[in-house]
Amino acid sequence: MVSDRAVGVLLAAGAGTRYGSPKVLAHDGLWLVAAVQALRDGGCDRVVVVLGAADAPIPDGAVAVHTPHWQQGMSASFVAGLSAASDAQYVVVHVVDTPDVGPEVVQAVLAAAQETGLARAVFGGRPGHPVVLARRHFDEAAASASGDTGARDFLRGRGDVIAVECSQWATGIDHDYR
Repeated sequence: MVSDRAVGVLLAAGAGTRYGSPKVLAHDGLWLVAAVQALRDGGCDRVVVVLGAADAPIPDGAVAVHTPHWQQGMSASFVAGLSAASDAQYVVVHVVDTPDVGPEVVQAVLAAAQETGLARAVFGGRPGHPVVLARRHFDEAAASASGDTGARDFLRGRGDVIAVECSQWATGIDHDYR
């Protein structure tokens, strides 16, 4: 089996308690569609949408993976997504609640990751999503995930994460409240 070069992993399993409903359902699923399209058009060969608190119609070009442990926080979604993309050379980890992040951001971060295997979007110097991890980092990143954090602890303090300024394309603001 030939592995995919890049697989988008869209974290969309949460209940959205601060938001008032699961964000995967926000705006009649438009955030979900926009995120999948950004990953596909940004260079991902496949897109995995990690679901948990709610089911949603999955857009063309994506597949769903359910995590029964979604209540444990983002870490469960992150680990489930990495597992579903374990054959990829790179994963592009994105979140459903940053609807203005488009394919330009994904392309830029994915291209930057070619150098060290680790890159993340930053917006006005503030870290955000997507984050790109090369396969050699999957196990360590998954092991560091805990509670409501995915790769944050793994990425923190590393000198080899390339920060890609993306504010020329998007705000990267995650919407926690309506």
